[in-house]
Amino acid sequence: MTINAPAQTVLSSYAQGKWQAPDAPENIAQVLDANTGELITQVSSDGIDTAGMVDYARTVGQRSLGELTTHERALKLKELAQYLNGRKEELYKVSFRTGATQRDHYIDTDGGISTLFVFSSKGRREMPNSNVIIDGKTEVLSRDGSFLGTHIYQRIPGVAVQINAFNFPVWGFLEKFSPSFIAGVPTIVKPATSTGYVTEAVVRMMLESGILPEGSLQLLSGSARDLLDHLDYRDHVAFTGSLSTANTLRSHDSVLNGGVRFTAEADSLNAAILGPDATEGTEEFDAFVKAVFVEMTTKTGQKCTAIRRVIVPESIKEPFITALSTRLTDKVSVGASDAEGSTMGPLASKEQQQDVAKATRQLIDAGGKLRLGGPDQIDQYDASGAFFPATILEFDDADTHAVHNVEAFGPVTSVIGYDGTPAEAVRLAALGGGSLVATVASDDEAYVAETTLGISAHHGRLHVLNRDTAKTSTGHGSPMPHLVHGGPGRAGGGEELGGVRAVKHYMQRSSLQGSPDMLTAITGVWHQGAKANTVTRQMVDDGAGEHPFRKSLETLRIGDQFASELRTVTLDDILDFAEETGDKFYAHTDEEAAMANPFFPRRVAHGYLLVSWAAGLFVDAAPGPVLANYGLENLSFITPVTYDDAIRVTLTAKQITPRVTDEYGEVRWDAVLHNQNDEIVATYDVLTLVTKTWPEQYAK
Repeated sequence: MTINAPAQTVLSSYAQGKWQAPDAPENIAQVLDANTGELITQVSSDGIDTAGMVDYARTVGQRSLGELTTHERALKLKELAQYLNGRKEELYKVSFRTGATQRDHYIDTDGGISTLFVFSSKGRREMPNSNVIIDGKTEVLSRDGSFLGTHIYQRIPGVAVQINAFNFPVWGFLEKFSPSFIAGVPTIVKPATSTGYVTEAVVRMMLESGILPEGSLQLLSGSARDLLDHLDYRDHVAFTGSLSTANTLRSHDSVLNGGVRFTAEADSLNAAILGPDATEGTEEFDAFVKAVFVEMTTKTGQKCTAIRRVIVPESIKEPFITALSTRLTDKVSVGASDAEGSTMGPLASKEQQQDVAKATRQLIDAGGKLRLGGPDQIDQYDASGAFFPATILEFDDADTHAVHNVEAFGPVTSVIGYDGTPAEAVRLAALGGGSLVATVASDDEAYVAETTLGISAHHGRLHVLNRDTAKTSTGHGSPMPHLVHGGPGRAGGGEELGGVRAVKHYMQRSSLQGSPDMLTAITGVWHQGAKANTVTRQMVDDGAGEHPFRKSLETLRIGDQFASELRTVTLDDILDFAEETGDKFYAHTDEEAAMANPFFPRRVAHGYLLVSWAAGLFVDAAPGPVLANYGLENLSFITPVTYDDAIRVTLTAKQITPRVTDEYGEVRWDAVLHNQNDEIVATYDVLTLVTKTWPEQYAK
């Protein structure tokens, strides 16, 4: 609805570094309390300079975020999460007016803050402290190794535009903001009008914290208007909402011809499938009933991941409907979201109430038998609010078109039967045309495997529920920041979350070709064949060179290298190692059997013996900047070593990653073992923790 209203009642946007509200807007939407119908605020984006917002993000935002490393940005997310944690009670109070109950706050507000924490941790633990990320192994493109190829990720040079749905004004914003911020891409968030005042409150808090770099976050309250007109291939749009709106945005010229990256998380008629073994009285049956109940009532069923289609064996259908009806009747009390005793609040708006009622009637007209609730019961509630009862529909014909195509975005679910076979369960689930998530509840491993793999191509996430996970599962409808969220077909074809995968959505992957020196200079990671500052044991002993292990992060440089002398392997060495470790595999202990093996010339040294010797060859034993060896990665044994052969090791500082919050960092060393013929014996990475300075902080 549009009305004329004084400018001071209009919700503000945060654009180009300042809060702004339209002076004399013509298009104003009212936002009402979902519980009482009272006016909360009015929203308009009239007069907001969207072109200026985009330019501000591309210039000021890109510059300020680019001054930080990946780890520094990730640490700021942790600081933001801690700050918002201290103010979440304020957000609860605001969010009650959307119809969200206290239980719903834990999912939206706490879930959003938790997502900040998770991405902060993953950004610091799983990504380099750099703005260039190498993807995959280096390819040698010339015989002499002078021409190499690799892949790198770098942030896109534009803006991340969020167009979010009404149902999760906090989590929906923060789950997109987190990965784009770590990637170093500034955000413009455009929340849904009906609950945008909650997002505005979160943005205001984040800005008040003083943690955010300038230009890294802007807010557009109201219509997106011409925002997409100003975007191009440098930018990314992440949309959550209806498939019809997603398709409209996809058809925008900036997307079709301008190269804007576009991802969508849209409609989803998610299914829950009960296996034939999960009969009444089993733990799986009870867990399944609870799962459907939770998805119907959490956020009043206003979740893109809620269970819309319940697929149960015909023989179990009636017991299931009875059990679910009983649970809903006993445990659901519909009322104001902040009222004592209320367990399910209203829908987000009166318009949403009308939409859910209309969709439910469509399902009833298509053959759905009303087993509980229904739109006719709306009259029993306060007419000022957007209340709707928990509703169960039963269909005799599982192939009813509406069941798989009409979504009532509220506390409504449809129950259909099947013959209990995986093939039929898969066929029915696939009729949804692509979904975000499906649950399979069964303790029959063969049934679960066949059904799950059968539906996997139609779903973005698969949730398997049985007695082992009934108490520990995070639930059918809870996207986790660690795992991807999205789905094919009707679900929009997009992908969000998934830890570091989500960060890379806001980055460009490019192939990179050049010499080892050039690739090293560009990536900050040493490549085989690049220049090295080499010292030997003799040079160290003579004082003509410094062992790399004597260098702190303050003085250690990429390419610092130690080259050891040769050490000869004897047969006694091999046999003694076998005796001491108990590894008496025939290739080490039986000459005749070893020679019969096509891989070995005769008895050979254990690979782990060679790696242990390599450590002895390169280590500097005295206390120093190297605090610990915490692992090996990418170990490959290439050429077998027999007795009377000799090995040497070359150790090179490959990658240096200082920790933002600690007085040390990680150093990845490139280790290569050669034999006396200069053949490569083994390659691997040595991972160490090295102090930032030495010996000052240890002098005491």
